[in-house]
Amino acid sequence: MSPAEPPFALSGPTGTLIADGVRARYSEVAAAQHALRTGSAPIVLGALPFDVGRPAALLTPDAVLRRDGLPDWPTGPLPAVRVAAAVPPPADYRDRIARARDRLTAPGSPLSKVVLARTLQLSADGALDGRAVLRRLVAADPAAYGYLVDLTAAGEGYTGAALIGASPELLVARSGDRVICQPFAGSAPRAVDPQLDAANGAALAASAKDRHEHRLVIDAMRAALEPLCDELTIAPEPDLSRTAAVWHLCTPISGRLRETSTTAIDLALALHPTPAVGGVPAEAAAELIAELEGDRGFYAGAVGWCDAGGDGRWVVSIRCAQLSADRRTALAHAGGGIVAESDPDAEVDETTTKFATILRALGVQR
Repeated sequence: MSPAEPPFALSGPTGTLIADGVRARYSEVAAAQHALRTGSAPIVLGALPFDVGRPAALLTPDAVLRRDGLPDWPTGPLPAVRVAAAVPPPADYRDRIARARDRLTAPGSPLSKVVLARTLQLSADGALDGRAVLRRLVAADPAAYGYLVDLTAAGEGYTGAALIGASPELLVARSGDRVICQPFAGSAPRAVDPQLDAANGAALAASAKDRHEHRLVIDAMRAALEPLCDELTIAPEPDLSRTAAVWHLCTPISGRLRETSTTAIDLALALHPTPAVGGVPAEAAAELIAELEGDRGFYAGAVGWCDAGGDGRWVVSIRCAQLSADRRTALAHAGGGIVAESDPDAEVDETTTKFATILRALGVQR
């Protein structure tokens, strides 16, 4: 981690939270939860991996700064960044999608959706400043949740590395007994031409494939939240939401906790991974993801915080890249939901669209 970068920053429509210093690190979620319950930690913040059985990157800071927006950090210029390799290459990614689709449609298969991701290996001519990249991400899309997280707590292979991105998706927020979620699933590219842009959004709203994919997410989140919440309110139809690069289907969810002992981190663990980043059913999808992709690390995990009172906010860690310790290389990830109706070429295009958020912030020439 660069000495000038904070160990944690999360900036979104509801404000900015920045960590100053590190008092304690936790690779195990249970240890972080224990610290909160016993009062030894006033707040825990950081990142959960996609596979919560693997080490987390959580910490308690020396102090927390809360403000309306990001500080007056540098915005660049950044060193030149280029794509060094695509992993897997697009042809192999199409093959993975075809294999997943065959698994989805096989007689007796329990799977109805799986999210498959691909990676771009990026190389920079000099060290990247995470603060500058984060400011660029937030400036490009103020409605998103920009984040920068030191991953050192996760141990071997992560010392000094950082996760940086701008997520459109609020996994869960808890304030007192109130719970809010804003799940996203189904996407289409934005366009510079206003008429084409509007047509892309309208086509997404009318897409049977995308509405099916979105419904799977909402049904799974309802099943996870119903045991924990009363007065669960789920909009009957998804909204059309937009980031700077992507149209999304989004269904707001709100509820009231049955037990206020259920913390924000408890809720995040109950919901993660949603079918928006994993699949349906979750366990079978995770097995197929591990088989086809291997370990995702912190991509498609969650970034956020939880205080000793149980309040907190967690966002889905998408539209992101993992910066190396020397800040001269990065791994960017993007995925798409695969259902029986998926077209491999369209899925490659979808991931290309989703890469745009982080690649633009890094100034990657494509």
